[in-house]
Amino acid sequence: MIFICRFFHRATDDYHRETTQNLSMVSAKTSASPTLQVPLAEKRVTLHNISWDAYEMILKVLGDNRAAKLTYHHGTLEIMTPLEEHENSSSILDDYVKILTEEEDLTLKSMQSTTLNRPELKAGAEPDQCYYLVNEPLVRGKTVDLQVDPPPDLVVEVDITHTDINKNLLYAEIGVPEFWRYDGQYLKIYLLKNGAYQEVETSPTFPWLSKQGLYQFLGDCQELGETQAKKKFRNWVRQQLQANC
Repeated sequence: MIFICRFFHRATDDYHRETTQNLSMVSAKTSASPTLQVPLAEKRVTLHNISWDAYEMILKVLGDNRAAKLTYHHGTLEIMTPLEEHENSSSILDDYVKILTEEEDLTLKSMQSTTLNRPELKAGAEPDQCYYLVNEPLVRGKTVDLQVDPPPDLVVEVDITHTDINKNLLYAEIGVPEFWRYDGQYLKIYLLKNGAYQEVETSPTFPWLSKQGLYQFLGDCQELGETQAKKKFRNWVRQQLQANC
């Protein structure tokens, strides 16, 4: 226990030191050429050779009321703090999924950054968004336990800056059927087949909708504001669904 606490404090110190260095670098770049300043979307600290017990202790010490998200895979722990661009993208993607499920009258249980832990796989994650759709009736009204319940049907991750975690491998091992990754510009959709992800152009959950629908929605959020963009998108979805009846 003493070792774990010391480890946690060391990890926290490393995290704050890294954050300070990043902010200093941004400040220096701004002073030299202010027109080249690029706001950070995430702040990340990666720790290696971390045991599963140490990871669980860090989760316990940090508690649930925190901004940082933890991802653990085979001894590597990433502590990521989302900033404005990351959080805004995640929120818009969530609105996108919820409008589609509502208009198609699909069952839905959304869990956002709920911790998904599989100790026997040495894998744990707190995705930006995750959803039960087909399997929603199996987890309705209960706290999900991945030891007995199926994994979410869809996981959405925003990774605008580089991550050292192989999230495709992580979520494939957990058994998530569909995985979306958004890098701030482009969306990649992965479908789990024979234990590995294959990139596909359209979501099997929303097969009638191309990625262009998301890009248009994202652009409208920037130009019209989110409220008007959601109204516009919802009306468009209704028209498409009626046309396909």
